[in-house]
Amino acid sequence: MIDRIKTFFERQAFGVCEWWAQKLNIKTEQVRLSFIYLSFITAGVNLVVYLIMAFVLQHKERIKRPFGKRSTVWEM
Repeated sequence: MIDRIKTFFERQAFGVCEWWAQKLNIKTEQVRLSFIYLSFITAGVNLVVYLIMAFVLQHKERIKRPFGKRSTVWEM
């Protein structure tokens, strides 16, 4: 039961912590704990940063694409 809940939340967490863990070559759990501890220290400001990073990770292809080659002016 606990494993199912943990798996559900890990899939729904946007992959930000996993991405940082891969970039920093550390465990994902350590990154998650640091986000939790920082959110207590900074009174939730860290949550806003996390959501911005999640948005960027979800839309990074769309963000990079305008700098790439487009076939027409109207293509977005």
